[in-house]
Amino acid sequence: MTTKDGRRAPGTLEADVMAVLWAAGRPMSASEVQQQVGGDLAYNTVQTILIRLHEKKTLQRERAGRGHVYWPVEDESTAAASQMRAALANRPDRHAVLQRFAASLDESDAEVLRQLLAETDHQRGT
Repeated sequence: MTTKDGRRAPGTLEADVMAVLWAAGRPMSASEVQQQVGGDLAYNTVQTILIRLHEKKTLQRERAGRGHVYWPVEDESTAAASQMRAALANRPDRHAVLQRFAASLDESDAEVLRQLLAETDHQRGT
């Protein structure tokens, strides 16, 4: 995804890096991530993104040789669920946001959500 001036949209590089790390399922060095992300990204750019994600507590890291290897703190589905909760946080009308979200789901996703809510109610004993 790019903007009108040909630059990447905000957050795109972080999302690309996270996708590479989730797909790998193992700790990776900055140079390994750079190779997987592809394109013309400089090593320093990838390293900066990894450091920022580590500072945001999205990634863990440990020393490996002269550098570090990185891996996600959460799996992809847990991270997506966290983003969804964050989108609802501090909204003055959560009901309206949830209503619009539910209305935007296709029928198969709506059915999955109904089943999950029923299972959750059952587990809670309600």
